[in-house]
Amino acid sequence: SQHASSGDHCLYWSPVCCRPAERCWRCSVRSVSSAVKRKALPSAFPVLEQPLQSDHHRVYEANLRNSNACHNQYLELREKIRKGGGEKAIARHTQRNRKFLVRERLRLLLDDEDFLELSPFAGFGLPYGDIPSAGCLTGIGRINGLWCVFIAHDATIKGGTAYPITVKKQLRAQDIAIQNRLPCVYLVDSGGGFLPLQSEVFPDKNHGGRTFYNEAIMSAMKIPQVSVVCGSCTAGGAYIPTMAEETVMVHQIGTIFLGGPPLVKAATGEEVTPEELGGARLHAEVSGCVDHFAMGEKEAYDCTRNIVSTLNFQLPDEEEEDEEQTRRRKAEQEPLYNPVELLGLAPKSYNHSLDVKMVVSRLTDGGRFQEFKARYGTTLITGFAKIHGHLLGIVANNGELSYQAALKGSHFVQLCDQRDVPLLFLQNTAPTTAPTVSTTQAEVNSNHLKAQGAMMSAVACASVPKITVVIGGCHGADSYAMCGRAFDPHFLFLWPNAKVSITAPGHAGSLLPADGEREEEEKQEEELNMRLKEECSAFYSSGRLWDDGVILPQDTRRVLRNCLDIIKQRQYQLSTEKLQSPLLRI
Repeated sequence: SQHASSGDHCLYWSPVCCRPAERCWRCSVRSVSSAVKRKALPSAFPVLEQPLQSDHHRVYEANLRNSNACHNQYLELREKIRKGGGEKAIARHTQRNRKFLVRERLRLLLDDEDFLELSPFAGFGLPYGDIPSAGCLTGIGRINGLWCVFIAHDATIKGGTAYPITVKKQLRAQDIAIQNRLPCVYLVDSGGGFLPLQSEVFPDKNHGGRTFYNEAIMSAMKIPQVSVVCGSCTAGGAYIPTMAEETVMVHQIGTIFLGGPPLVKAATGEEVTPEELGGARLHAEVSGCVDHFAMGEKEAYDCTRNIVSTLNFQLPDEEEEDEEQTRRRKAEQEPLYNPVELLGLAPKSYNHSLDVKMVVSRLTDGGRFQEFKARYGTTLITGFAKIHGHLLGIVANNGELSYQAALKGSHFVQLCDQRDVPLLFLQNTAPTTAPTVSTTQAEVNSNHLKAQGAMMSAVACASVPKITVVIGGCHGADSYAMCGRAFDPHFLFLWPNAKVSITAPGHAGSLLPADGEREEEEKQEEELNMRLKEECSAFYSSGRLWDDGVILPQDTRRVLRNCLDIIKQRQYQLSTEKLQSPLLRI
């Protein structure tokens, strides 16, 4: 099977989890000396023959035009992100402060540039202005072959100040590290919280303080954390390096203090330099707040890479890895059809949806798919497939989530949970629920409600990794049953054409009571439809961090491969069972 034998992992309730339904999928201590080489069971899944037909041409072309328009918007936003805080801020950062840009730092830290960036469009279109990338880059990349989460502040954007969206993005990255047991590296260059918005940054449970709570919890769970102080760590930012397990600090450019020189002068009249108050030499030699002193940034990232090499992971040796890669290459095949065709299969609207099996056949190895309950509840497609050699269960909308479809979905999700097979949800839900206009319809809706509740329970309680890709609509309660954001998928991505709202634009009437004046109702409906149209776009959603990023349809297979590789890495961590107190410096 994809995993080791049943004795190699266990399911149990963990006291460190934030929610009772969040069961930790852990691996016990693995005996390397007695390890037995295993290979996946052979499979010959049927090929999904789903070519484009002549009668698809009109819908396909309309979808393609819409995808091209969305792609242009995607490229435009990505270019804004690359510019960071603008030319003046970049010049000040690199010339006056003599610091590397955040992407240069990542190039020095990571093995290569093939990393999975998370929520790059977060921070656009917010009430308090545009904050490119929410003021920090987060993602997952390899360091010495080991997948690690990184949280890297971009000081060219508002001086690295933490806005509410910055805090939310940092917390999401930490959640991913916890869910997938990934080491976490912080590149700290922050001026602390944005004080005019302190009520949205400081007081609540999921505000700034949660970052430090998570650091302690992750340490107790034996999830390694390393911090690099490569700029200012002022106010709340000072706690990130002091709570990490190991910290590297860069001479001259790194500082840690709660209040800087201006506050010292205001309070005491004493003039002091940042280096004297909280520089690398002081914290490495006097306070002990940092563990490694680096003369320059390059030395700091080399030191960080060396720290990562000491972590409690044992990756397959090169010979074993080469054998595994050879087996996977033999097992995996390119999709039967060109993934570029997904651009014309990404629905412009729900009415432009083609058979979702056409999407599946362009994502899976060889276009192969072992369908489950093929003749029952046909508006939901379920079955097993492989993506880059990884076995997974696929749940995909192919119409309204009916009573039968929800029962089928519940059955299949529980089956995958029983077999420890990860789940992939391809979400394209109906724009609105059917209105109750008769006794018969009321009975249908009631049965639908019960079956939908059963599927929601199955999805919420499934302990296997879950990945959701919204390929069309994400509306109403159907989106919950298809593992929407509230149901805590390990990763959730949107295609650029995706629409996220309680009901689709043009269907606002289904939400309004029909007991007022006709003219007033029509006005309300028009206003709500306009608002839905404005707020439902993928970029609006990603700007508010309701997802882990907008991905291009043709890149979906590569992104899924990275996610499945990341999820699989937990089996290489040694001795994860024992819970302990967090590592303290004092």
